[in-house]
Amino acid sequence: MTAGTEVVPIASGQVTVCWRASRQARRISMRIDPRSGHVVITLPRGARRTDGLALLRAHSAWVAAGLSRLPPPVDLCHGGHVVLDGRRHEICHCPDARRGVWLEDGVLHVSGAEEFVPRRVSAYLRAQAQAHLPARLRAQAESCGLKPTQVRLRDTKSRWGSCSSDGSIMLCWRLVMAPLEVQHYIIAHELAHLRHMNHGPDFWLLVDRLTPHRRQAEKWLHDHGASLHRIAPV
Repeated sequence: MTAGTEVVPIASGQVTVCWRASRQARRISMRIDPRSGHVVITLPRGARRTDGLALLRAHSAWVAAGLSRLPPPVDLCHGGHVVLDGRRHEICHCPDARRGVWLEDGVLHVSGAEEFVPRRVSAYLRAQAQAHLPARLRAQAESCGLKPTQVRLRDTKSRWGSCSSDGSIMLCWRLVMAPLEVQHYIIAHELAHLRHMNHGPDFWLLVDRLTPHRRQAEKWLHDHGASLHRIAPV
């Protein structure tokens, strides 16, 4: 079975299935990609497409429920909105301007041709993430006496951050769209792993000491985290 995409009918309607072949997988797996809204089915060596379809149809109610919970896709065009540090800004195309992309009075202005607006807004968000997230992590690390060896940004699908055994910390660049207290919590979570490479009681005691608003941040991520993935990279 080779990788590919197709539309498949299920009990609730039609879904787009992305097939993935994996030599490492030991069993058939299925998940919903929060960015595209597609159902991703991974087939191990020797598995057939019909086996994947059987899994899909056996769990069609789960798939339908998961898709219904996805926020609508975010359109980065003129008149749309983008979120930065938890604040919502209208996107305004300014074709005659020569300033690139700039934020002013709560409005994100974008110059140039209109067809390039989504690409420029996406690049602006990534640039903001690169400019602020590593700096915020290093400031928090200094304030609590912890020293990561490296800070990297990636576009991850299932984790907001991670910390490796060599002290390197990774953050999802999309966090720059979340409220500052949510960013603070995720950063504190990863910094705590510099002392405790587990999720044991001592780890959570340290997290709670580093970020007293942990519960509020976790609730925000539960309620709104998926919306950060609905902005597809351009």
